[in-house]
Amino acid sequence: MFETVRREVGEPDSIFAGHVTRAGEWMLDFAAAETFLDQASKTTQPVCILGTAFSFVHLLDYLQHRLEQLKLPAGSVVMETGGYKGKSRVIPRSELHHWICDRLGISSQQIVCEYGMSELSSQAYARASAQGRQTTDQTAPVFHFPAWARCQVISVETGREVKEGEAGLLRVFDLANVYSVMAIQTEDLGVRRGDGFELLGRSTPAEPRGCSLMSASR
Repeated sequence: MFETVRREVGEPDSIFAGHVTRAGEWMLDFAAAETFLDQASKTTQPVCILGTAFSFVHLLDYLQHRLEQLKLPAGSVVMETGGYKGKSRVIPRSELHHWICDRLGISSQQIVCEYGMSELSSQAYARASAQGRQTTDQTAPVFHFPAWARCQVISVETGREVKEGEAGLLRVFDLANVYSVMAIQTEDLGVRRGDGFELLGRSTPAEPRGCSLMSASR
C-alpha cells in the first residue's frame, strides 16, 4: 500500500524502506530510512512518513541506539497505522507518539492516525492528541470515516449500538465496497465518541489480522 502511494504521488527521491525476508517477514531497511530522514532534516521541504506502529518501534529503537535525534522540516507529517501484530513490544499510543515527536523533531499535531483494513475501501483518520503522554478519554484520538462510510460500536452482550462513551466491537458500513460486502463486523474494540470512535485495539480472544501479516502467511 505504501509503495503504491509513494509511486503514484511521491517525489522522485522518495523511498519505500520495507522489504520481505525469505521467511516472509516484513523488515525495515534501517540504513535507508536513516539516510532519508537525515537528508530530509537538512532541508526545508516537508516530508510525509508513513508506517505501521511496529515499524516505528523498530525504527525508533534503532535511532535511539545510534543516539540519533532528528528534526524534520516544518509542515512534515507522520502517519501511524496498523498496530503491532505481535511484531514488536506493545506501547501505548500516547507513548509511541511522544517518542516519535522526540526522535523526529515534530509536534504531536503533526501525527495522523489511520484505521483501515483490506476488506474495506475506505479508511478512518484521527489527529494525534496534543497532550503528550496523557491517556484519558478526553485526549485519545477520535477516528472518523468519510461521509460515505459509517461505523457503529456494538455491544457484545446485546448486539446493539452502545451509548456515548461505552465500549464495544466496531462494525463498519462502507458504500465504496462496490463489488464486495457492504458491512464488516470486526473484532476491534472501540469507544463511541459522537459520530466517531476511540480505538482500543483487538478483542482479547481475537487473532492478529492485517495486510502487514499477509506476506508471512503465503
